[in-house]
Amino acid sequence: MKKILITGGAGFIGYHLAKHLLQKCGNSCELILVDNLQRGKMDEDMKNFLENKQVKFLKLDLTNQKSYRELGRGYNHVYHLAAINGTKFFYLMPHETLRINTLSLIYMLEWFKKENNQGKFCFTSSNEAYAGGLNAFGVLPIPTPEKVPLVIDDPYNPRWSYAATKLVGELFVLHYAKMYNFRALIVRPHNFYGPRAGYDHVIPEFLIRIAKRTDPFPIYGADDTRTFCYIEDAVRAMQLLMDSKKTDDQPIETVHIGDINEITIKELAEKIFKITDWHPKILDIKESPVGSVARRLADISKLRRLVDWKPEVSLESGLIRTYEWYKAHLVSV
Repeated sequence: MKKILITGGAGFIGYHLAKHLLQKCGNSCELILVDNLQRGKMDEDMKNFLENKQVKFLKLDLTNQKSYRELGRGYNHVYHLAAINGTKFFYLMPHETLRINTLSLIYMLEWFKKENNQGKFCFTSSNEAYAGGLNAFGVLPIPTPEKVPLVIDDPYNPRWSYAATKLVGELFVLHYAKMYNFRALIVRPHNFYGPRAGYDHVIPEFLIRIAKRTDPFPIYGADDTRTFCYIEDAVRAMQLLMDSKKTDDQPIETVHIGDINEITIKELAEKIFKITDWHPKILDIKESPVGSVARRLADISKLRRLVDWKPEVSLESGLIRTYEWYKAHLVSV
């Protein structure tokens, strides 16, 4: 039986990844989900999922070395997703973002090399690791490949606390795996979205404003562009990469995961207005937050080459599914 560990298992990506892995492996796998529930939620979705006897949940603080005694060993795959995420938190508690993200990764790698080095380790980085390159160098290739400089644009801007942990995190994973000879993979998500994504990202924030009939309707960075990758497509890519023999070898692969259809934030808002059948009378266009990137489009040719992946859920379809979930859950916000 395949044994899989997911840290941050009660979070957005962790929950959907666990669901996908269980559907994929049927009765032939055991899932261990770890979360401290600081941001991940023990909501009804999670409680229902944990009724499956193949799934075990451990509430642990991964910044406490004693927690690792509870993990055991013998995992085929370890997905390390646990981290402080969400732009709001980068500004509110940059010191904790730095401490929690870095310390938990160091302790995870120390545990892995001693107790589980026959397994395979996946580190979830972020496109934020290279986002500062545009300001630093004036231009980045679009679509952006994996081999671009990783840059912290302004260490005094608390926004970059998260990016710094992902940048140094990639270095930790690369060099631990090389020095201790274990298999590892680095993935860089690009704007994953979908049901149960929390309330601190652009799509949920738009849906909250729509539910409250906020008018004038604020849009920050209306002309900035992004791609949005539906969560089911995203976790499928992660699973394919971890299962692929092509990602077993040194040097470690760093792989972008994202959609290919670029859209402005204003265009995104208009799509959501149409889906929800409500449109504000006035759009309050505001400047992007300091440090925000004007354009972001990942080159996913490596992902396609390695596992022949492509997005299957259109933005319209994904937004409808996301809206239906939030429509049923916004009463508590």
